[in-house]
Amino acid sequence: MSWISNTFSSSIGRKIVMAATGLFLCSFLVVHLVGNLQLFKNDGGLAFNAYSEFMSHNTIIRILEIGLVAGFGLHIFEGLLLASKNKAARGSSYVSNHIEQNSPWHSRNMAVLGSLVLFFLIVHLYNFFGTLRFGEPLKDAQGNENAYALVVDAFHNIFYVALYVLAQFALLYHLLHGFQSAFQTLGLNHRKYTPLIKLVGVVFSVVVCAGFAAMPIYFYFFK
Repeated sequence: MSWISNTFSSSIGRKIVMAATGLFLCSFLVVHLVGNLQLFKNDGGLAFNAYSEFMSHNTIIRILEIGLVAGFGLHIFEGLLLASKNKAARGSSYVSNHIEQNSPWHSRNMAVLGSLVLFFLIVHLYNFFGTLRFGEPLKDAQGNENAYALVVDAFHNIFYVALYVLAQFALLYHLLHGFQSAFQTLGLNHRKYTPLIKLVGVVFSVVVCAGFAAMPIYFYFFK
């Protein structure tokens, strides 16, 4: 087992972990966005509450949550560790080589962008996950926990709306670099297919982040 430990404690191994967990978390974003689109149904939140009830109490989903938490934990830990090592390794060469002229801002600040997203995630989990799992939320007409009411209340708070939208911009730039970088790290880099991967990455990043950002804006201004 020592070769496994040595591999994943190396710089290359850590990048592989980052890439694999990053793509896994991208799949979570898609599922989460699709589920949250129930918020736009004009039914007083019944569809969203039914979705939330299923996600909160289904045994299989609860088991998958363990993998999700592990994925987030690994991605965050390895990302911070890599950022720290890269910063230490660059040292003064960062200035002398003018690396800022050779790469976009967001690719050099993935740790900063990720930290902003992490801060938002903690606040988001506290507001919703914490209340639904450990609090006593109101019930809707179907007897489901009224998660919709929590959303409406949160999205009428201008500070939370601003944080939510800002976090989506941070996530957008984090994904713009991370999506393509993950495929490259995993060796899926080809002259013919790389441009397509870049395009898919841009479309994915914009659609997902715009979809999430639309929710607080819609509720704040129109509900």
